[in-house]
Amino acid sequence: GFQVVVAAQCLGLKAEGTIAAWGDNDHGQCDVPEPNENFVAIARGGDHSLGLKFDGMIVVWGDNAFGQCDVPPPNTGFVAVSGGAYHSLGLKADGGIVAWGRNSSGQCSVPAPNAAFVAVAGGSAHTLGLKSDGTIVAWGQNTYGQCDVPEPNTGFVAVAAGWFHSLGLRSDESVEAWGRNNYGQGEVAGPGDGFVSLSAGGYHNLGLRNAALSHAGD
Repeated sequence: GFQVVVAAQCLGLKAEGTIAAWGDNDHGQCDVPEPNENFVAIARGGDHSLGLKFDGMIVVWGDNAFGQCDVPPPNTGFVAVSGGAYHSLGLKADGGIVAWGRNSSGQCSVPAPNAAFVAVAGGSAHTLGLKSDGTIVAWGQNTYGQCDVPEPNTGFVAVAAGWFHSLGLRSDESVEAWGRNNYGQGEVAGPGDGFVSLSAGGYHNLGLRNAALSHAGD
């Protein structure tokens, strides 16, 4: 098993729970702190990196100009992590989101009620939270409409955030994209259904299709 997260730096999570990091290391974002073990999830920020440990603790390293590496106490009970350009996010087992780092556009100000979240994603200066009822809550910078979730805001099962755009995966395996579209990152590659997973880069997206559908007609 090998999960990869790509930004200026690349992070790879190995099956044995260690992280491999390579690429741009101008802020030490590739210098995984010791002990490099027992990781279960990884995420990239602008020039910082995040790792979630098996015991629910978050480790963050790299650029800390805005405190994005300073996990608020208690650093326990986390089940997911994400990173924005200069902010960091952790999802707690109880469905609450903890956000820290730069808050210039309110990207760390989680709207009330801060509960029933099942996923979180950080963009450059905005944040997406997926609720257990399949709705998306978006907050922070909205210069390009990246916080304007398309209607109907229901039936979502996953979220991802680029620097100035947002993505939502619906239960019918279709993808919604909104926000900045200067490189076509808002135009879902056709056919527009059959997706089972998605990821957003700064200005591009990746979607994994259902293998059964992708081989239909072969």
